[in-house]
Amino acid sequence: MADHDLVIRGGTVHDGLGSPPRIADVAIRDGLIVAVGDVPETGKREIDARGKIVTPGFVDIHTHYDGQVTWEERLMPSSGHGVTTVVMGNCGVGFAPCRPHQREMLVKLMEGVEDIPEVVMVDGLPWNWESFPDYLDALDERRLDIDIAAQIPHSALRIYVMGERAARREAPTAEDLAKMRALVAEGIEAGAFGVTTSRNMMHRTKAGELAPSLHSDIDELCALMDGLTDADAGVFQIIPAPDGDAGQEFDILRTVAEHGRRPLSFTLLDVAGQPGGGWRHMLEGLERAAADGVEMRGQVAPRPVGMFFGLDLSLHLFSCHPSYRAIAHLPLAERVARMRDPDFRRQLLSEQPEDSNPVTLNLVAAFRATCPWGDTPQYEPAREDRVESLAAAAGRSLEDYSYDLLLGDEGRAVFYLPAANYSGGNLDSVREMLGHPNTVMGLADGGAHYGLICDASFPTYLLQRWARDARDDQRLPLPLAIAELTSKAAATVGMADRGRIAEGWKADINVIDLDALRLHVPRVAYDLPAGGKRMQQASDGYVATIVSGEITYLNGEHTGALPGRLVRRSLARPLERAA
Repeated sequence: MADHDLVIRGGTVHDGLGSPPRIADVAIRDGLIVAVGDVPETGKREIDARGKIVTPGFVDIHTHYDGQVTWEERLMPSSGHGVTTVVMGNCGVGFAPCRPHQREMLVKLMEGVEDIPEVVMVDGLPWNWESFPDYLDALDERRLDIDIAAQIPHSALRIYVMGERAARREAPTAEDLAKMRALVAEGIEAGAFGVTTSRNMMHRTKAGELAPSLHSDIDELCALMDGLTDADAGVFQIIPAPDGDAGQEFDILRTVAEHGRRPLSFTLLDVAGQPGGGWRHMLEGLERAAADGVEMRGQVAPRPVGMFFGLDLSLHLFSCHPSYRAIAHLPLAERVARMRDPDFRRQLLSEQPEDSNPVTLNLVAAFRATCPWGDTPQYEPAREDRVESLAAAAGRSLEDYSYDLLLGDEGRAVFYLPAANYSGGNLDSVREMLGHPNTVMGLADGGAHYGLICDASFPTYLLQRWARDARDDQRLPLPLAIAELTSKAAATVGMADRGRIAEGWKADINVIDLDALRLHVPRVAYDLPAGGKRMQQASDGYVATIVSGEITYLNGEHTGALPGRLVRRSLARPLERAA
């Protein structure tokens, strides 16, 4: 009779803390790691990990699966990239708390901020909750391929307390602030891991209305922090204004962090032309805060925060042209056929884009700086790869040249825009931010931006680009890269039971063939409620992914196991003090 449920044999084990790896067996029983070293006993199942690396399961602290988790069992694409725990409710958007008559407001907000089609949410959301504790109770019933954790979204909270006043840019009353504070404490006590908000002016409804959180002054942000203080737990997550003065933005972040003395994490990006010293000023501010005992951490993306364009995606150069909008509802093949008609082409090229949302118009205009992709991902394109450069070299106008490119591969051609984190045309700034003691890798955005961004593959990219393939002077040591994805991420949100391979810790584990690790180009799948579409990005190299001791993925294929559950915030000791 076998002694263990599962034994992973002879792999190169990384403990998740950045320690040097060692060759060892890992034994698992009842969802926990029970032995690491030489394991003579047998397992009901065994995995031969010789020549492979064995890591803790990855913890993704910045996702938007708030809706998807209610209608799906598999949280793809994240679960296909070694992620075993996701934290939802970021950027101040989500679906709880919510009164029945406010549902449409939250749906329209999520549609605009996170590029999730309204029809998908209307068809998919069960709305079997009102309060945030109700929402957690509903999630408790779900059976998934990975674990989930939730945070309280500020915009939903503001709408719940203030109703229409929240969207009319009205300032909250003292009573409003007291209610928000109490609801944050209530959510934390029910199991939320924190509260989240946004100051990013790009966060709007599809029609262009600003997200309610953007109307908040510092008193309101401090009221949210007071809720964490009252509960004596939780993390404050915030998106600063990317076009705001970096010095002023950091001062706001530090004021909020000092006000409640609770941990605060924020989006840290290299934004071209940002005044006030940009990302470097914020990194220096983090160092000063740490020296003063103020717990703050910047979330850093490991590559450009990129956007995809194409006829089969959310946006492209002609998305806002009247003639295109008249056919946008048609299946792709029919749109391609119409666009090949010379008369239609002539009419469309004579038009100008029109939209009530300035963000949409700016994104459409940014198509000129995109780069066509073939069969291999190219996240670091040269300037001469841009569509505008290719058009100029061909002696054609941007519009005329782009029209033909968009029709490539029967309308499935994909174009990539390296937006933030690429101001110098390289990733030097990313490497300086990445691996810093006061930053953590984040911002993968799984579950959002279905037709615009596909960054849930960040964990795979980090290992491939920075730990394996980077030149010697830029390489992130593999043990430290793994720590970014595991113990460091878990500690950032206060998870004390995962992110390490050690006896007594939760058995969330990856077995990876590092040499074979490879990303594929994202592909569109029409597999959402109401036939909605999203990008999925596959990878090679994941031999096995294990959640709570159960093998969920084997050589990239789902085993059918659904051990994932809601994780409620624990009162356990902090990770760094756990045995």
